[in-house]
Amino acid sequence: MKINFIDLKAQYKEYQTEIDSEVLEVFSSAQFIGGEKLNKLENSLVTYTGAKHAIGCSSGTDALILSLMALDIGAGDEVITTPFTFIATAEVIAFLGAKSVFVDIDEDTYNIDPSLIEDAITDRTKAIIPVSLYGQCADMDAINAIAAKHEIPVIEDACQSFGATYHGKKSCNLSTIGCTSFFPSKPLGAYGDGGAIFTNDEEIAQKIRMLLNHGQNERYKHKFIGMNGRLDAVQAAVLNVKLKHFDKETIAREHIGARYSDLLEDVGVITPKIAEGNVSVFAQYSIRVKDREAMIAKLGEKEIPTAVHYPVPLHLQEAFSPLGYKKGDFPVSEEVSTQIMSLPMSPYLTEAQQDFIVEAIKG
Repeated sequence: MKINFIDLKAQYKEYQTEIDSEVLEVFSSAQFIGGEKLNKLENSLVTYTGAKHAIGCSSGTDALILSLMALDIGAGDEVITTPFTFIATAEVIAFLGAKSVFVDIDEDTYNIDPSLIEDAITDRTKAIIPVSLYGQCADMDAINAIAAKHEIPVIEDACQSFGATYHGKKSCNLSTIGCTSFFPSKPLGAYGDGGAIFTNDEEIAQKIRMLLNHGQNERYKHKFIGMNGRLDAVQAAVLNVKLKHFDKETIAREHIGARYSDLLEDVGVITPKIAEGNVSVFAQYSIRVKDREAMIAKLGEKEIPTAVHYPVPLHLQEAFSPLGYKKGDFPVSEEVSTQIMSLPMSPYLTEAQQDFIVEAIKG
């Protein structure tokens, strides 16, 4: 049975006529940067999330960089985040000369453990970046309460959770700034790199719009040292089509995730736990198994693709060795990283394919 880890071809076939038409309009207009398609996308993102401002940018990584730049974070500053995430979360902190201060994760949700954050705060702490991992929001109420107490801004790394909800509010509109990615494999994916930044703060929004366009406040007048972080019109056109159908896909993802968990109950694997008040968008469906390599090999024999998100926590990565962390510093992250594995997941995964995967795991 042919199973794709993420079935982007099936999605394209579903929306091909609309996508082709939108992209051809961009080619015909020859307006490849900014313009009508980007304006339409940003307005739709505002409507979808409820945030006052949605700003398209070149990637999820650049969304995080721009957010830190907007908060004037740089050398000597500290930013609290999780060691169990993709490297981009901490990479951007180091890129600007600041220091990542890691805090271990909650064993059930794999998101940063709010109960450990306050002890990590110093007079150099300038931001907190919780990651809404695998499509489930971090415990933002608890994190925001701690941040408010210490007057620290919060940047939600929502690169995996666009479309998720937390106590009735959309991910990306839960903190000072929200950042998401439109990398093709994300729940809402473009056909290349792309991202967006969300905020309810007018001053931050205006600054980010300047920063992503070389710091310009008007043509050839530069208020800040910025970067080229613009989202191109072709990607905006693709996203405009996909966003129209996105609610249908998030419902499918939630159904497939719940069905996986039901079918894998009492099989000897640890399935995702969705915290009360959360609706996950299941960017990945990740289970924990004691002998991961054997399971991956067994599924591979049946041509079932798998992935590991993430095999090495950030504090043990060579790139972050100057921070001085060692094995044993974040035991939950370390244990989860040896057991976690992701199964095929997309709105186009059929029940027959899902049954085949589950039977292989049971075997």
